[in-house]
Amino acid sequence: MVVAPTRAQTVVPASGADDATIVVIGRIAANDAEGRVHATPGGSSVVTYEDYADKSLVSLRDTLAFAPGVYTQPRFGQEIRISIRGSGLSRGYHMRGLTLLQDGVPINLADDNGDFQELEPAFFDHLEVYRGANALRLGSGTLGGAINGITPRGDRSHGLYARLDFGSFDMVRGLASFGFGDRDTNGWLAASADTQRGDRDHARRHSLRLNGNAGLRLSDTIVTRFYLSANSINQQLPGALTRAAALAAPRTGNFSGDQARDIDSLRMQNRTTFELGRATLDVGAFLNTKHLFHPIYQVIDQDSTDRGVFARLDYAAGPVEMTLGGETRWGTNRAKRFLNVDGQRGALTFDARQTARTSTLYAEFRLRPAADLQLIAGAIYADGYRRQTQSVPAPVLGEASYHSFSPRFGLLWEPTRSIQVYANFSRSAEFPTFVELAQIAAFVPVREQRAWTVEIGTRGTAGWVSWDVSLYRAKLQGEMLQFALGRDVPASTFNADRTLHQGIEAGLTLEPNAWLRIRQIWQYSDFRFRDDAQFGSNRLPVVPRHVLRTEIRLGTDALHIAPNLEWVPEGAWADYANTTRAPGYAMLGLTVGAKLGRNLDIFVDARNVTDRKAIGDISAVIRSSPASEIYYPVERRAIYAGFRVRI
Repeated sequence: MVVAPTRAQTVVPASGADDATIVVIGRIAANDAEGRVHATPGGSSVVTYEDYADKSLVSLRDTLAFAPGVYTQPRFGQEIRISIRGSGLSRGYHMRGLTLLQDGVPINLADDNGDFQELEPAFFDHLEVYRGANALRLGSGTLGGAINGITPRGDRSHGLYARLDFGSFDMVRGLASFGFGDRDTNGWLAASADTQRGDRDHARRHSLRLNGNAGLRLSDTIVTRFYLSANSINQQLPGALTRAAALAAPRTGNFSGDQARDIDSLRMQNRTTFELGRATLDVGAFLNTKHLFHPIYQVIDQDSTDRGVFARLDYAAGPVEMTLGGETRWGTNRAKRFLNVDGQRGALTFDARQTARTSTLYAEFRLRPAADLQLIAGAIYADGYRRQTQSVPAPVLGEASYHSFSPRFGLLWEPTRSIQVYANFSRSAEFPTFVELAQIAAFVPVREQRAWTVEIGTRGTAGWVSWDVSLYRAKLQGEMLQFALGRDVPASTFNADRTLHQGIEAGLTLEPNAWLRIRQIWQYSDFRFRDDAQFGSNRLPVVPRHVLRTEIRLGTDALHIAPNLEWVPEGAWADYANTTRAPGYAMLGLTVGAKLGRNLDIFVDARNVTDRKAIGDISAVIRSSPASEIYYPVERRAIYAGFRVRI
């Protein structure tokens, strides 16, 4: 979605009024978020539920497909690659380089590793996307930035809301939510369940999720809110294929070891807000527990518990604004590995207690010397500690400490109320997780990754044209890169010397009248080594140089049709040696939506309608060969349908 500055000032009714489309709640919370984007001197945007309501919500990719600068590629089921500005570029599983949050609290583990499957997009009212150092306000200082999913409040989402999706590959997905209360006391509760056979062999999945929050106004100046999230997610893993198999027989799966990823997690948190005149103070705490059962090259069996506290102070007085905040997460993980005996635990091969802490302190000052100009200065200090006490196969202790100071400077100029021009210069740092440190052979002393990034851009609205364009250039030292060694051996990690990430993140929306909307994004990604001793100036693998997505929506909310196109003119490199490149592709889709009465919407979501065979994602290797099983095909042709109703 392209965020226009003027939209941040608009107030519209919550759902239950005469909204054009049935959504979880109205635009009130999203408008507040767009106001924060309006004050950010860099790439950031808000994606609302209305932007993806006509999509079958399989994964985060369905919500973020038209968010400028967010690279998402599906692998299978709810498994996707998600990256911003090349963050975690070579990580072939889980997630690194991004802070994922729900209602402002990270779902990342204490070592910053994460599973994006724990975020259920159907629950969200909107998502906030802060790219790169623009995520400082969320306590993130990584190259990629942060994505924050916001759930509804009961006082803005009264009554029962239900949604049912069904379609190809035996997919059934249901959601029900209920909101109640007023400004002083309110609550919201939602449950979702889904199952699907999958578009590849050995790709069946099912999940059950519960989400809710309850708010209580303790006084005129104090409000507290409690949050609960529970997930039970089971996914068979069809695995990667050779290039030939991915292009000729994409349905094929790897069945060795009955590979799977099963997640059971529980997250509880509290946020209390104090209104202190010109200042607002947020304080809170959270507890996350998680069990991961993960048969792959061996059976990974982990139980983790993470705790955290956070505080944030916002102050505004005339031309001066200030934000001060901090957060600390600490946790333990009982990590075990067993021989994989047809997907079940065999002999114990590894047993360790992993302890991690990640803490941040951040500050940002904003000065408005003139009505149309803001100057911004800020910094974030991060501190990390990782310790592994191994008992099997032999007693071994490994530990590592990290710290970084990352300043940020920016300016924001508004030549008109609806147009912004911005620039910023920032430093970022990223610490290794246990995936990088606790490799199969030993505890490896991987260094932290650091970068200096310069960014310029503009966003705004002129008549029926809205845009969001950022140009960035990041010089990295010690980038953490991974390469696959083979089907039954986990990826290894190394620190590159010097690398370069630069590109363009562009979004454009045209709405000349009420029955026509054209929206598109273009991502240009130039990621490469810089005079590397082994790889010279080779391009980094995985992410293609150009990705273009376009959607043309014809009609009104009463009835509309929206064909869409994803075009990758030239596929990404598969290896660091730059010997093999995936082919490009163009993939067509179509959504149709209609309103049947005031409280009922229906939709159809057709994907890859020409059943194009193509490669969507890659697990990088040093040098590929025809036998390299590193390719993931795009989703086969699929048609989903569903309805949404509010009572």
